[in-house]
Amino acid sequence: MITGVTGVLEAKGPGWVQVRVGGGVTLQIFAPSSTVEDLGIQGEEVHLHTRLYIRDDEAVLYGFSTSEGLQLFQLLNTVSGIGPRISLSLLSSLGPGSLIAAVAAGDVDTLSGVTGVGKKGAGRLVVELKGKFSALEVPSTSGAVNGQDGDVVSALMALGYSAAEVRQAVGKISGLNELSLEEKLRRALIQLGGG
Repeated sequence: MITGVTGVLEAKGPGWVQVRVGGGVTLQIFAPSSTVEDLGIQGEEVHLHTRLYIRDDEAVLYGFSTSEGLQLFQLLNTVSGIGPRISLSLLSSLGPGSLIAAVAAGDVDTLSGVTGVGKKGAGRLVVELKGKFSALEVPSTSGAVNGQDGDVVSALMALGYSAAEVRQAVGKISGLNELSLEEKLRRALIQLGGG
């Protein structure tokens, strides 16, 4: 079992990174978009918490910047009909915090909006995972947004900001529940240096 990889970031793309681990070996690791964005630039040393899945004739390595992200990924894979690729899609599309909030709220519409999930899969996620997230600690900067914060995130990403930038900016203002949507958006833009 490969539980972690430390090495030099050689390349990254949508949903994957390549890490040179030494001895002339470079590994391709599939990762959620938040992990890909958080790793930094090529040439830097990185560490990923990993899980190796062997299916038929291929071995696929999945990586996460935090151990909590890996735990959430493994928990998603316990759901009937939800495999590693769909789990990765859920984490990339929603982020850990929003995913946990959607399951806890029974928000089948949000979950089924993720490619590959569908209404039945979303229902299974809610039924099989509700109440199982208590052991996971997901930091507030990991993308946990609710209500108007989700609208702010959507608006900022539509303006072209990366998910990592948006999570950081919204994390700094999300405790201000009494603010209007417009004011939260204005403050987030100030945090991003755009307003």
